[in-house]
Amino acid sequence: MVKKSCAGLLVLGFAFLVPIRSVAAPSGQCQRVVMHGTVDADREWSQSFGQGWVFRVVPIKDYSGWDLAVDRAGGAGFPDALLLATPPYESISQREVGTTFGIRAQDAIGWNPRSFRFFTNPALFRKAQKLYFELRGKQDANRHGPKTVEPVKGSKNSDQLNAASKSLSDMLAQSAAGQFRIVDARLTPGTANALPYAQNWALQQRNTPHTIVATTSPTPYGELHSLHFEITLWLSEGWKAPKALRPTQSPCE
Repeated sequence: MVKKSCAGLLVLGFAFLVPIRSVAAPSGQCQRVVMHGTVDADREWSQSFGQGWVFRVVPIKDYSGWDLAVDRAGGAGFPDALLLATPPYESISQREVGTTFGIRAQDAIGWNPRSFRFFTNPALFRKAQKLYFELRGKQDANRHGPKTVEPVKGSKNSDQLNAASKSLSDMLAQSAAGQFRIVDARLTPGTANALPYAQNWALQQRNTPHTIVATTSPTPYGELHSLHFEITLWLSEGWKAPKALRPTQSPCE
């Protein structure tokens, strides 16, 4: 099963597309925290990084691989704070480390490292969730937790949709930056040919340490069995990170 690809566009709902706006790099000093973890197929990994926020690596339903997510410690529902700040939506994205959109397992590890953004202000996060559903006009599938944000009922005209899209896009300037790097992987390669937009990642797979797991039942897109990874977050200078993470001062990414 291959998800429809609309690379290079921010897909909001099923009937319209909104161009992605670039995010200006922040200036000044940040707190840099680094987390390490290992996750196996169909398993979830999570770690708190302070102030009620948790980073999660979550299995992708119906695919092999994981979504990167940033959520409130008690669960704040879908969409999470990383998805909202890392467009495009409903298209190939750096937040999905898996066999979505026709990417094979070997291509997924070749796309390494991956960069993302995420909201850290709870009020801004909630506002972004509401804007997301205004644009979609319907409730999304429950992928990362309980549904806590209800969609706005009734149709929206184009001016309202454009205003909601601009508001959400403008909010990205207030998001934080992060990077997900695969340190090692175990996978069974897919037998399909690399799609045009994945050919560079197919070539780069050799640069990511990995072990091939043999199979007697090969599949077109293969399977990711486990990942060992490093997550780097650039948080605001006054961020209260757990001491165990040993935050360091660093220029904002």
